[in-house]
Amino acid sequence: MNFEAVLFDCDGVLVDSEPITNGVLRQVLNESGWAITREECEALFLGHAVRDRRERIEAETGRPLTDEWMQAFYERRNARLRAELKAIEGVHEAVAHLHGAVGGRIACASGADRPKVVMQLEQVGLARWFGDAIFSGHDLPRSKPHPDVYLAAAAHLGVDPKRCLVIEDTAPGAKAGLAAGATVWGFCTQGHGRAFDGLPVARVFHHMRELRL
Repeated sequence: MNFEAVLFDCDGVLVDSEPITNGVLRQVLNESGWAITREECEALFLGHAVRDRRERIEAETGRPLTDEWMQAFYERRNARLRAELKAIEGVHEAVAHLHGAVGGRIACASGADRPKVVMQLEQVGLARWFGDAIFSGHDLPRSKPHPDVYLAAAAHLGVDPKRCLVIEDTAPGAKAGLAAGATVWGFCTQGHGRAFDGLPVARVFHHMRELRL
């Protein structure tokens, strides 16, 4: 298929942020009374918005998930990201190639809060490629695995979602892209892409140098 637009997830696709964010989240949850392990935290939260796990968090900590709690988490998370965040290896070349291949019709569609997404893209020098085509599931009725954020990105670019290529690294994100009607390629730096088992992703790739049209 000749794609007319490319829609990127952010965390784990453009920036190597997931170990940092999950590490901070686990620390905050531990301090709140939930002795969650690293593996459990990754399994429960990777690809999902923290607020989407409100009921589980409140049940495990015995306290409400307040705006103040979220803000404290955001501040600690952002401080670590500013200190440690790096771009995914090879992603600058991949984004530049795809930007040219589809006439500039690329967007970032994330399940994370938009200020975090913008901060990360600016920090690693990728923001210039996306301009205002940066979308967050936090700003829409439903976040991933629902298709809303990818539908919004495609509409902004004026492209039928069926003509879009989505780049994702998690099962919830892949489900969102597929539900939008797009073709999904799964990015997996380690292993054989088991995160996408049972999902009709068109391709799984392991390094950004493979991301070419």
